Amino acid sequence: MYKYVIRRLLQMIPVLIGATFIIFYMVFSMPGDPTAGMCGDRGCSPAFVAQFREEHNLDDPFPLQYAKYLGNVVQGDLGTNFRNQSVGFELEQRYPITAKLALMAIAFEAVIGIIAGVLAGVRKGKFIDNLVLVSTLVVISIPVFVIGSVLQYYLGVKMGGQIFPVTYDSARPLQSLILPAFVLGSASIAYVARLTRTNLVENLRADYLRTAIAKGLTRSRAIGVHALRNSLIPVVTFIGADFGGLLGGAIVTERIFNIPGVGGFLFTGIRNHDGVSVVGTVTVLVLVFLLVNLLVDLLYGVLDPRISHD
Repeated sequence: MYKYVIRRLLQMIPVLIGATFIIFYMVFSMPGDPTAGMCGDRGCSPAFVAQFREEHNLDDPFPLQYAKYLGNVVQGDLGTNFRNQSVGFELEQRYPITAKLALMAIAFEAVIGIIAGVLAGVRKGKFIDNLVLVSTLVVISIPVFVIGSVLQYYLGVKMGGQIFPVTYDSARPLQSLILPAFVLGSASIAYVARLTRTNLVENLRADYLRTAIAKGLTRSRAIGVHALRNSLIPVVTFIGADFGGLLGGAIVTERIFNIPGVGGFLFTGIRNHDGVSVVGTVTVLVLVFLLVNLLVDLLYGVLDPRISHD
């Protein structure tokens, strides 16, 4: 397993370089003047614009710009954005909040989604199965900003914010994230439930399960130990990919609940044509996504012993 982990870590290097190169090229090729609006309605002086472009290497050829940026990244420096803010410092302040939000959303979708999917799969064709299928279809069909606004009004505003704060409250950080985390994971809860249900129904018809029950294994143990473990492999894949995406910052959810996370920082960078902020944020996101995928691959061997990483 150690050789597998080392090999995967080495494979991440070209992937990380390629991903950062593409996003760097796309961001810095966008039209627009990053100095627009910095000096008010009168515009910036030519001297200020020349100094700004020199400080951020905007007049250098693109390969040289990327080489300088990559050299700083290797040293752990994500650069200073166009507002003279350290990107690394901003992400250091914001990522813990987004990470907590993502972890809570993953917990909601894993627990609620898997339980709902198991109940629907075990009772296929019955009331609980139809209820799960209809409710998940409704949740998938409603945009996140609608779910967020409705729950914010009824569970936040109507209840005075005592249980669920209307917006992020630094004095009650975890309590402030419960409702946004549920909103953020609502669509994923539906997908996890349907994915669990589909795979469980398929495994319940498998020959190995009928053989285990025929040999005297109780149905509940056959489902819990054998069928469910095999059914969770695609679910773990989905949750792992979803977790990597959530860490990138749920822009809509964070803006609805005024959460000072990565999503708002990324949105501000895109709006202000701040390429340094955007590229730095995406670079960290790519790295986290690669590490999460490695963890998911290792979990395959835990769920199914037939999968070997030797």
